[in-house]
Order: sequence, then structure tokens, then C-alpha cells
Amino acid sequence: MLWKDLDVWKKSHELVLKVYEVTKTFPKNETYSLTDQIRRASSSIPANIVEGQSRNTTKEYLQFLYTARGSLEEMRYFLFLSKDLGDLDQKLFQSLEGDGEVLSKMLNTPLILNHDAF
Repeated sequence: MLWKDLDVWKKSHELVLKVYEVTKTFPKNETYSLTDQIRRASSSIPANIVEGQSRNTTKEYLQFLYTARGSLEEMRYFLFLSKDLGDLDQKLFQSLEGDGEVLSKMLNTPLILNHDAF
């Protein structure tokens, strides 16, 4: 199975696309700080899934999934901060937070460790 076929990768990629779209509206003075941090954290999620899935052992795959989870939580914090700073409205925050919650559950489930993933 290719990484492109993994549901967890598809969901994380969709989230990155949403994050990039939402952060286009952030103030220009945040371009090299908060906007950049959110985008890097979000894009690290699917990138780590890809790298982990390409490894030959379950142990290595799990390590990259743990890293992806860390990036997800980092992104969620920065979105929370953006909301509190007034750069992200409540409705968009709730939508992204919901997506993050779904993705978090997917990253925590053993179903993504099926043998088809290798």
C-alpha cells in the first residue's frame, strides 16, 4: 500500500490545505512568525506519516506517527493562540479544531498499523 492510500495521510493532507487557506487571511506582520509556524507544523503531520510508512519496521513507523502527533498538537496550539489573538475567528477555529480531533484519534488507533501499510 502506498502512503497516498492511507486514510490518515489523506485526512492530514486535507487539513494542511485548509490551514494554508485560512492562514492566507492572517495579518502580514504574522507571515514570518505565527503563520509560518502553523504551516510548518501542519505540513509536518503528513510528511511524517509518509516517512514513517516508507520505513521497513513497525517500530520506525510508530516513531514517525508519534512525531506526527506532536506536530498536530503544536499546530492545534498555534491555532488556539491565533484565535485568542484575534487572527482566527471562532467558527474557523472550531472547524479546524474538529478536524484536528478526528486526526488525533486516527493517529492514536492501531488500525493504521495494519500490514497493508508496509
